[in-house]
Amino acid sequence: MVKEIERAGIPVVHVATVVPISLTIGANRIVPAIGIPYPLGDPHLGEEGDKKLRRKIVERALKALQTEVEEQTVFEG
Repeated sequence: MVKEIERAGIPVVHVATVVPISLTIGANRIVPAIGIPYPLGDPHLGEEGDKKLRRKIVERALKALQTEVEEQTVFEG
């Protein structure tokens, strides 16, 4: 699905808990998530810490959307 949306000219970011799977399916822009039960946060960090972590991941994904890529790219922290 990710590749088809990209083919239509719409950039896509795949926020993934298992990056090797994203690489296997051919996603172009990959942002690593935290973990399977909580991909965009960590409730063990408390409310403030969790909010900061989620914001960091979303900001990384927005930056990835704005970045031209020629090949699969993993946007690490």
